[in-house]
Amino acid sequence: MNAMDPLPLYRQLASHYLNAIDNGTLAVGARMPSVRTLMARHSVSLSTALQACRELEQQGVLEARPRSGYFVRARTRALAPAVEPVLHVADPAQYVGIHERVSAITARSLQADVQTNLGGACGAPELYPNEALSRTAQRVLRQKPMLFGENAPHNGEPSFRLTLAQRALTHGMQLTTDDIIVAHGCVEALNLALRAVAQPGDIIAVESPTFFGLLQILETLGMRALEIPTSPQTGMSLEALQRAAETYPELKAVVVVPNFQNPLGSIMPDATKQALVAWCEQRDIALIEDDTYSALTNDDVPLRALKAWDKTGNVIHCASLHKVVSPGMRLGWIAPGKWLARCQMLKYAQTRPNEALNQLVLADYMATPAYDRHLRRLRQHLRTQRLQVADAVAAYFPEETRLSVPSGGLGLWVELPDQISSREVFERGLDQGIRIAPGMMFSNSTRFDHFIRLSVGLPYTPEVERAIRALARIVDRMGRVAA
Repeated sequence: MNAMDPLPLYRQLASHYLNAIDNGTLAVGARMPSVRTLMARHSVSLSTALQACRELEQQGVLEARPRSGYFVRARTRALAPAVEPVLHVADPAQYVGIHERVSAITARSLQADVQTNLGGACGAPELYPNEALSRTAQRVLRQKPMLFGENAPHNGEPSFRLTLAQRALTHGMQLTTDDIIVAHGCVEALNLALRAVAQPGDIIAVESPTFFGLLQILETLGMRALEIPTSPQTGMSLEALQRAAETYPELKAVVVVPNFQNPLGSIMPDATKQALVAWCEQRDIALIEDDTYSALTNDDVPLRALKAWDKTGNVIHCASLHKVVSPGMRLGWIAPGKWLARCQMLKYAQTRPNEALNQLVLADYMATPAYDRHLRRLRQHLRTQRLQVADAVAAYFPEETRLSVPSGGLGLWVELPDQISSREVFERGLDQGIRIAPGMMFSNSTRFDHFIRLSVGLPYTPEVERAIRALARIVDRMGRVAA
């Protein structure tokens, strides 16, 4: 690799092997050199080798097979990757009304007769260990017959918090049971984090595009969202964030999803994660990490959390098991760092402790090998479904469509050609019983009004394929009219 090349080292490595694939040196079905081989052959770190493989997977040229490594996959018509953002920072004063916009879209969806829901960010019910959790719940209730008559422990069940702390070790975090507060999903965790570090009127830096629920939270709390350009490959631009801080020195906090950002699916490189943690710490700006999706990677190699580099408690780690093991339980947690006491007070004042049964069930289940087997199965299903949906978009949507395929997560971020309105596609899709998430939900600006997010959480059935073909016809007809 060339140290003078301006491209990051992992992209140089990915480009090297992409050339080998394009010229036939690595044929379809061939096994990619292992991560360890890449490390030894090119004198690169484990992180660089993994990022190179994930970059090629995003481009649709490699697929990961459980316990076998990466293999060259056959490609359908290639789509151009999503474009990198312009490093522009908008005025937070203009950002109002997202809650009304999202509420209108949600209400419209509930009124429609939806047959195929491609708008959610969750797996199908059959992808989760429902029977195992039911058996565990019955066993817990036999062991604790008085459970429903007892008060739940403050901050959460100790056994559950211990399990979470042990699992956090795989992502580079050093936490104790006392560092963790159990919450009603990641949404409550984010609410607690923001209320702990900021007041109404304060400016909070967020990714652009970002999870619409975060924009709703900020609006509800009376805070202002400052949208920072975010790459489909590498996440929030640290350069743009630094520029924003020069313009808005009163910036109170930064909220990011470093692993499989919603909706982009990007992974922030470890070097950028470390630099972001250090930058926020030096400027006494709270760093709030949403870690909802990191377990949904295509391989079994854990992604490091921002909290792994936190030495002073300036990173607030928020996480959820909603997407990973049980959507019905809505369990999340927060490690508030130096804001622990304030978050404990806010949690108690706001919602009181979570009920105990679900925590005890997951503490028991997550401590067994069955949980790791479930994760491997879930990752494999999502990986297959992600490639199937991406291939269908490539096959049926107009050629000018852009798409990057992430190496994990639950969605695909699709850029429509000719500035086609995502709201109009959403409306016409609903008329045919198909629900999508229009890009206009993911920003207070209009920059993403020609994007849509498609779920990969459903098994790829003929019904799903028909829905994608129908959406493609809608987009194609709209493009012909616009022309």
